[in-house]
Amino acid sequence: MVQDDEKTIEQLNEEADIAADYLEGLLDVADYEGDIEMGVRNNRPMVQIVADDDIDIKHLIGRNGEVVDALQQLCRLAVQQQTGERSHLIVDVDGFLKRRRQILRDMALDAVDDVRETGEPVDLKPMNSFERKIIHDVVRDEGLRSRSHGEEPKRYVTVYLKHEAVDDDEFEDDEEYVVED
Repeated sequence: MVQDDEKTIEQLNEEADIAADYLEGLLDVADYEGDIEMGVRNNRPMVQIVADDDIDIKHLIGRNGEVVDALQQLCRLAVQQQTGERSHLIVDVDGFLKRRRQILRDMALDAVDDVRETGEPVDLKPMNSFERKIIHDVVRDEGLRSRSHGEEPKRYVTVYLKHEAVDDDEFEDDEEYVVED
């Protein structure tokens, strides 16, 4: 199987095309109006749904991005079914992911400030892997440590000082810093 960093721009564009066709079919069935933009960013195929109608768009985002997540998973399955390879395709609706990233960055920086101020670890609310990855990256960039633990869908991140001793048995099945999609 081809690794993601070995995929050609043509392969990534093909994945975006497959996902766009799939989304167009879904939008037609749901009778939603929307334009689909495609591209490749950071060696990942991207597909974004944009629309003039705020009501339709809000339904395509869902509460806390649940519908965006579901659309992304469906599109990844459609791509895998056609290409035989796993895809790291990103699906966005009306810039939701960009707005969400900023909220998560702010949340991570607030947690970092709290940990620096009190010296105590801070547990964040449960998040999906996309959200946890953003938190881990910000915390690492700020020179602190973070660790995910728990079981989906209640998996969450703890932020703590770098020099703080960690009981490895407590976090045996947990990831630190990097979360896979």
